[in-house]
Amino acid sequence: MSGLESGLDGLQPATIILVVVAGLCAGWVGAVVGGGGLIQLPPLLLVPGISPVQALATNKMGSIFGTTTSAVTYFRRAWPDLKTALPMAGVALAGSFCGAIVATALPAEVFKPVIIAALAAVAVFTALRPTAGTLTRLRHSGARHFGTAAGIGLVIGFYDGLIGPGTGSFLIIAMVALLGYSFLAASAKAKIVNMATNLGALLFFLPNGALLWGLGLVLGAANMAGGYLGARTALSRGSGFVRLVFLLVVAALILKLGYDVLQENRAGS
Repeated sequence: MSGLESGLDGLQPATIILVVVAGLCAGWVGAVVGGGGLIQLPPLLLVPGISPVQALATNKMGSIFGTTTSAVTYFRRAWPDLKTALPMAGVALAGSFCGAIVATALPAEVFKPVIIAALAAVAVFTALRPTAGTLTRLRHSGARHFGTAAGIGLVIGFYDGLIGPGTGSFLIIAMVALLGYSFLAASAKAKIVNMATNLGALLFFLPNGALLWGLGLVLGAANMAGGYLGARTALSRGSGFVRLVFLLVVAALILKLGYDVLQENRAGS
């Protein structure tokens, strides 16, 4: 495997440490409320010689290790509803693959203002409704429940393949607001769905040779450790803790994407 293929040859130890720490923190945050890509992707973009597509592909590889680990941890301890989660995951995988295809033709900058507005609405909804997501009170049953879940999986899966930041957070708030799950129950199911969205995007990137395997495996190992610790923390602290971290992550996403839009507008003017 060449240095280009692995992404590790010639890297300074400080750069590798930065990637590992970012992967660990991203895994923890992603396991609790999603949004780990906000932490994980920027250090990858600092790796010398890496292209944005290689960074995105390697980020997805690292993330799939973390989401798989946290999904297994949640499953063993919280027993999420697989009748809802698995169909959602299947539809989300297809949506993510399609989103990755569209991402090659449309710049993410087109969608960022819309995403900021959506995140702001999510933050206001969560802040003004402190009892939302404390307990599971399903809003629908039967075909309507599964249809709504599939719609959530398709739309947010497409978003993950297209842009990505905040996918786990969007999944959680959609399941809380539209389906009536508690934050903890929604987080458990979101990991299964998010695992599928990462896989869908990765299946698109793999044939194009964009993945840096060595760097991705290092990142994946760190993400696994963070994902395990994050899932254990969420399970032990409950929905109130998940809600608090959710608000913090959404606020950070709004600030990060808002800063990106301002920088892009300045560069274009």
